[in-house]
Amino acid sequence: MAREKIYQEEEFPSPLLYFWRNFKQSPIVIIGFVCFLLLLTLAIFAYFITPYSSIESHLNEILLPPAWDDNANVSYFLGTDHLGRDMLSRLIDGTSLTFGLSFIVVLIALFWGVLIGAISALTKGIKSSILNHALDVILSIPSLLLAIIVVAILGPGLINTLLAIIIVLIPQFIHVTKNAIKEEFTKEYVLASRLDGANSIRLLSYSVFPNIIDKLVIQATFAQSAAILDIAALGFLGLGAQSPLPEWGTMLSDGLDLFYIAPWTVYLPGLAILFSVIAINLVGEGIRRAIKVGKNN
Repeated sequence: MAREKIYQEEEFPSPLLYFWRNFKQSPIVIIGFVCFLLLLTLAIFAYFITPYSSIESHLNEILLPPAWDDNANVSYFLGTDHLGRDMLSRLIDGTSLTFGLSFIVVLIALFWGVLIGAISALTKGIKSSILNHALDVILSIPSLLLAIIVVAILGPGLINTLLAIIIVLIPQFIHVTKNAIKEEFTKEYVLASRLDGANSIRLLSYSVFPNIIDKLVIQATFAQSAAILDIAALGFLGLGAQSPLPEWGTMLSDGLDLFYIAPWTVYLPGLAILFSVIAINLVGEGIRRAIKVGKNN
């Protein structure tokens, strides 16, 4: 027989549960989070979801309007483009190329940026000075312009675009990591750990990184929205993914000449880019607010 509790015990939520309670306070943030999960799901399972091949042409169904138009064919819910390719299938496949690849790009840039930033924070003297000046020069150049310069050197193409964006994002993570670590090193708990005999590696692993993870996650969300815009912009300029790949920026470029006769070939990929950027920014803002509330309490 279970014993009855005589004393009322106060239960404290885990850090993750406490963060989730703060995160879900705003309905708009939850909507953004659901949209983010939807985009992530589409990016992963796009191959199994698309009703048609994204590069297959249906020459008898060229420039069909979306289903809400009187002249539409419901078999092509969002219409077709100038080559008879299904717009819905291309948008879903484009989620993998624009949103999904931006997610991978940010993860790679985050790893190398945190690694180099941590090493930079531990170095002193002329090495630290040279790295700081180099970072200042790189960060002073707009990210899209820097990506265009790198792609111009490497050559057009989706792979080179991704490499260019990784190169552009790494200095941002280095800057955030280095400044966050140096700020933590001035606090008393780090001094106490040093007095206990902890070396720099142990300090970073067990003391500093758990306290700067919030800044890294927030930077990652903003970096992904920038990566989406850069991938789409380079595709639109003809420097990124090449047709017939259904990357959203490339789809915008392909449909630009048809705007007045088939506007859905332009505004659908444009809305997809806008939708994904807003969803990511809402998630980033929700994370920032949840962490801020947690620290204030």
